[in-house]
Amino acid sequence: MTALSQTIETPDADWWRGAVIYQIYPRSYQDSNGDGVGDLKGITARLPHIAALGADAIWISPFFPSPMKDFGYDVSNYADVDPMFGTLSEFDALIAEAHRLKIKVMIDLVISHSSDQHAWFIESRSSRFNPKADWYVWADAKPDGTPPNNWLSIFGGSAWAWDPTRMQYYLHNFLTSQPDMNLHNAEVQDALLDVVRFWLKRGVDGFRLDTINFYFHDKELRDNPALAPERRNASTAPAVNPYNFQEHIYDKNRPENLEFLKRFRAVLNEFPAIAAVGEVGDSQRGLEIVGEYTSGGDKMQMCYAFEFLAPDMLTAERVAEVQHAFAAAAPEGWACWAFSNHDVVRHVSRWGADVHDRDAFAKLLAAILLTQRGSVCIYQGEELGLTEADIAYGDLQDPYGIQFWPEFKGRDGCRTPMVWDDHAVLAGFSSAEKPWLPIPVEHQIRAVNVQQGDQSSVLEQYRRFLAFRRQHPAFAKGEIRFLPVHGNLLGYERSLGNETVLCLFNMSAEPVAADLPEGDWTVLEGHGFDSVAEANTINLPAWGAFFARRG
Repeated sequence: MTALSQTIETPDADWWRGAVIYQIYPRSYQDSNGDGVGDLKGITARLPHIAALGADAIWISPFFPSPMKDFGYDVSNYADVDPMFGTLSEFDALIAEAHRLKIKVMIDLVISHSSDQHAWFIESRSSRFNPKADWYVWADAKPDGTPPNNWLSIFGGSAWAWDPTRMQYYLHNFLTSQPDMNLHNAEVQDALLDVVRFWLKRGVDGFRLDTINFYFHDKELRDNPALAPERRNASTAPAVNPYNFQEHIYDKNRPENLEFLKRFRAVLNEFPAIAAVGEVGDSQRGLEIVGEYTSGGDKMQMCYAFEFLAPDMLTAERVAEVQHAFAAAAPEGWACWAFSNHDVVRHVSRWGADVHDRDAFAKLLAAILLTQRGSVCIYQGEELGLTEADIAYGDLQDPYGIQFWPEFKGRDGCRTPMVWDDHAVLAGFSSAEKPWLPIPVEHQIRAVNVQQGDQSSVLEQYRRFLAFRRQHPAFAKGEIRFLPVHGNLLGYERSLGNETVLCLFNMSAEPVAADLPEGDWTVLEGHGFDSVAEANTINLPAWGAFFARRG
């Protein structure tokens, strides 16, 4: 075997560090069979779009068998594909096509809880003495019949549901139909790790771990303490949800999770070049937990918290603050940043309600996201500059939105179908009479075919900037050093080896002038921004950016 062939065949175990991961919500990406719901064959057909965009990997939200009470995040069988989405052989075909296009495939694992229709839970709830009686979190009522403690569900109300067969309560941090598994039980851990091996053997390149800090609960079932009003943050749950009134130190974030994550990582290490990213849902200790879960090289490769997914306005000061906080909390860790996903209001709407030039705003935010230190997740439709859809109450599907309407409208607004062709039925998403969620007119006019080839479009800017990013390894794996923040001017340097790249961003609708830092800088091109350098002064137009290289 030649040295060259050895290099080609050896997988890059570090591929995830600085990777750009494109999130696919399968219900809404592409429908191949005309039933109004996206599927695996549809994803496979659209992989060339992702390859042309320049993403390194895809993350596919759950496609396992499910009663769909929480649209796939309530799994009833971890080792199969829901017929709505296709078959295992179609998943294998998706993997093969993705790998042919040099795209890694990560899938969403939801193992803190299952569906109440999972065979494990059906057996567990059948009696107090069956072989799986302890596979879920069961507890006796208080003497007055009330739940065992004060824990609350993210979806509202008590986190405990009464089961008349066992005459006990079971824990559900989310819907009542999503009972929490008891990971204190070694058999449960073993069963879940077998699930991990099942999908690794099918060729997946990694996992996104849903609600990773919810895996363990306090064995003593102690009450959570109250949280002072000034410390309440609505990034994990909407502000109207009393879930924010507690400090969640006993129902999640438990130290026992660290040992389980080491077991999980050991399974990943049985296969070459596998990576995992964990979702840390906690408003008070998010970055601290990310630090714990990514330290030591024996747990998660990367995690993300909700700092950039929260409602808080994105400002120059905020970007620097979050990166500094992450560096302090997780000096050994690696973050995976996102501005949008399937659970939050799309960021162009969340932060740009008063912005006149939404396209320029979207392009600038993309450049900021794609130059952060860490890996990056792009959510489907983000590359088109899609806004949050306004879904009528009668069209709502999300139980979260139905529960808290109208103060909180749920997550359907960011989950509407992808728009491919403005001339086609349902924008090319489906040939059905009606899709599972409506497609807004304002989305259809931003379809892929409309933007493709238009060099001024958001789509072409994403493609252009991702290509620019690949030309400079400092963006993917380099260190970051922030310049002093001045108003709406955000500046930092990304450095790797002998290369340092200066990044300046005008986060405002008014032109800004900035001084070029000392040094021998070469102005970079090919990134799609038109800022002008005159001597040592950089003139940045509204929502403008500037890049220069030293070394």
